[in-house]
Formats: sequence, structure tokens, C-alpha cells
Amino acid sequence: MRNFDLSPLYRSAIGFDRLANMLDAASRNEQQPSYPPYNIELTGENAYRISMAVAGFSQDELEILSESGNLVIRGKKTEEKVERQYLYQGIAARNFERRFQLADHVRVESATISDGLLHVDLVREIPETMKPRRIEIR
Repeated sequence: MRNFDLSPLYRSAIGFDRLANMLDAASRNEQQPSYPPYNIELTGENAYRISMAVAGFSQDELEILSESGNLVIRGKKTEEKVERQYLYQGIAARNFERRFQLADHVRVESATISDGLLHVDLVREIPETMKPRRIEIR
């Protein structure tokens, strides 16, 4: 009962293909992995921050890609040369890939890592042509 038929939208709306595809993808119950945990916060009117817990990863083991409306954050652990014998291993040291769908006109501004947290700052820049403008009446 969770399937939606979006074909009427395709018949009557032009240029909303991306929105329909996003609704279709969101309606699919694809389970994303819960590792690593992250927060998304609003830091300003047009500014956002993704904070991701990446304890145990160095800066060289992390990769951030922004391409065609998607933000991809990957972590690849390098092989340790020292063999360790753990009595208990509670810190996850596995590879991950986390994807975020970005809205139009949202771009990655910067990325920093501190205290085991990766912070990715995003900003929404609305082009001048899309901003409201006052029309003078003559």
C-alpha cells in the first residue's frame, strides 16, 4: 500500500522530472546503513552543516565528492601493518559510503575535521535571476 503512481504527474507537469524521481526514490524503502552516525543542522537562513562521527579515520582516509546534486562521503581504512590482539573491539573501523541528495543551488562550502567529527558546511545560493525583484510602475 506504499506504492504511489506518479504517471499523472508526468502527463500534466513539465520540468518536474527530478522532483518526481526524488519522490519515487524516497517512497522506496531502501535501508541505508546507520554507520557512521551523523547530524544535519541549520546554521543560518541559507546555511547547513552535516556533522559525521568518523572516530579512527584520518584525513587521508576520507573522501568528499559533490557531483550533480549528490554529496558522497566515503571512508576507506588502510590496512594496519601491526597485528593486534583485541580483548574487546567496540570501535568500528570499517569502510563506509554515505550519500546525501542536495537541493538545487546548494553547494559544499568547506569541510573540516576535529575531535573525531567531520563537519561539511553547505550553503544555498539563490541566483540573482531567481530572487524577487521590485518592478517599477511608470
